Amino acid sequence: MAYETIKYEVAEQILTITLNRPDKLNAFNAQMQAELIDAFDAADKDDNVRAIIVTGAGRGFCAGADLSSGADTFDRDARRGPVKRFADGKVDYSDPQVRDGGGQVTLRIFKCLKPVIAAVNGPAVGIGVTMQLAMDIRIASDAARFGFVFSQRGIVPEAASSWFLPRIVGISQALEWCYSGRVFPAQEALAGRLVSKVVAPDDLLPTARALAREFAAKTAPVSVALIRQMMWRMMGADDPMEAHKVDSRGIYARGRSGDVKEGVVSFLEKRPAQFKDKVSTDMPDYFPWWTEREYK
Repeated sequence: MAYETIKYEVAEQILTITLNRPDKLNAFNAQMQAELIDAFDAADKDDNVRAIIVTGAGRGFCAGADLSSGADTFDRDARRGPVKRFADGKVDYSDPQVRDGGGQVTLRIFKCLKPVIAAVNGPAVGIGVTMQLAMDIRIASDAARFGFVFSQRGIVPEAASSWFLPRIVGISQALEWCYSGRVFPAQEALAGRLVSKVVAPDDLLPTARALAREFAAKTAPVSVALIRQMMWRMMGADDPMEAHKVDSRGIYARGRSGDVKEGVVSFLEKRPAQFKDKVSTDMPDYFPWWTEREYK
């Protein structure tokens, strides 16, 4: 896919995805949705990509949904045509036309097999902040601003943020920000645990890249992919036994791999490890998650 609303650049095994509608503060639209999903698909297939950074062009990260359609911006019937209805007139919510576009992006990021870092360079509101929640680490410039502004637009949080946000910042903080819909500065995001670090604007991308290089330099790609999925998926488990089952499968499958043998021997020999297993071909099949449930 040729990208028009994002940039896709790989250097030193780090993919930088730049939201690229700077004249619109990188406002999110259907084209950006499709391009982001395609970019994460491409990243997962490319073994040269070891980590991903997402940032914004110009002075904004993402100003939220593109509101150029005015009052019909969030009206699916008006924008996409009437959704399916049952004989009694009730909406058939299984119609794909009902699906939230931002949620399709965050679900794709959630399934990603590479570490994902948000480098938040400026205003990030609405989908501009909720898309970050499925990313692993968020670093903010001190020029960044955040806002879960949905209540002030008469709508509700999207992009599966009702699942992600309370898990990241806690239920009370999540509700405070979503109830008020106010825009708040980077330091408040840091205090509320939405971001892990606030840096000067000129230090933002170098800080993100240094972290990405650390992820890529000495680690086994398949192990990193599994760690990402294990941690995220177990956030929804109802008992530690579920984690024990997954851990046990992982230890068994990876314990027999060439990567683990290399990791142990290289440590004993005091030399850098040369991991050869690839995410594209060597992911184990023991997780029940690899075959995703269809949207119903």
